Amino acid sequence: MLKMALIGCGRISPKHIEAVVENHNLVTLQAVCDLFVQKAEATAEKVERTLGYRPQVYVDYKEILQMDDIDFVAISTPSGTHYQIAIDALSSGKHVLVEKPMALSTVHMRQMIELAREKELKLGVCFQNRFNPPVQELRKKIENNNFGRIFYGTVSVRWNRNRDYYEQASWRGTWQQDGGVLMNQSIHGIDLLQWMLGGKPKRVLGLIKNMNHPYIESEDLGIGIVEFESGAIGVVEGTSNIYNRNLEEVLSIFGEKGTVKIGGLAVNRIEVWRFANEETHPYMNLPDPETVYGRGHVPLYRDFCEALIADRDPYITGEEGKNAVEIILAIYKSALERRWIELPMEFSTEDMKRWSP
Repeated sequence: MLKMALIGCGRISPKHIEAVVENHNLVTLQAVCDLFVQKAEATAEKVERTLGYRPQVYVDYKEILQMDDIDFVAISTPSGTHYQIAIDALSSGKHVLVEKPMALSTVHMRQMIELAREKELKLGVCFQNRFNPPVQELRKKIENNNFGRIFYGTVSVRWNRNRDYYEQASWRGTWQQDGGVLMNQSIHGIDLLQWMLGGKPKRVLGLIKNMNHPYIESEDLGIGIVEFESGAIGVVEGTSNIYNRNLEEVLSIFGEKGTVKIGGLAVNRIEVWRFANEETHPYMNLPDPETVYGRGHVPLYRDFCEALIADRDPYITGEEGKNAVEIILAIYKSALERRWIELPMEFSTEDMKRWSP
């Protein structure tokens, strides 16, 4: 039985608890940590009610890293803190499962990957939508070359984030700790897009605007064009300006022998499925999840735990996890410098402090 600690008991933490509950045969939650002790206490109480045992409660994650009986830590703190916590955890010999984005800098992502490799530890990233059943069905078609040549793909994240959302946490919408709608809300869709189109972007052109959120530093509308080494083109659209609630997240892939469109609230339902003699799919009638987070953390945790037990790579490694962040950083850099950006490149969200909305 693996033993883990959860660092960060905020907005996304219930999905981690759900994953621990559903995978209780593989992992126990030994400790929970949050700067606000009441959040950690509430999380521990929820685990106790559900699983019958109570994790230890901490406010300083470094105390957890000194515990010999912790196999891995899951990091679900604000985005800008992921890098340092991950580096400290890896340095202390713990495997790491980190929420998106794994870091806000190309340099920091590379350092995390290199340290994990050096320490022979696993570094996994929470892109749970890869496990959505419709996404898995699309991936099978990609891997089996059923599309033939893929021409292009699009992702559209059309959600709503109001002032209350940003006032709940001061780090949201800042360049130092977060980024805007692309880095926070659209990153899952961008990950899926690049995954389906080959994962090797060649150059990026981007435009960002702040049209409706003057109280944040970053963008609430982001548009990107990504040219991949395969020749395929990716088109990114992300906004938090949709009236007056979340509308949809849509991923579309277009090839010479197939067309697939996955939509719903969070890429959870097949809307178009067209191949030769195949124009329908059972997943066309799936319901929307309760939240945009879906239920992908459950299989993601199962995979990560099994990867530790079998000493194999997790489904979403650090190398995989950095791709979407790199594309978003390239969109930001392009918007800042008003030109195409060749990849690879070095950039950080902090470099965007020079940008004027």
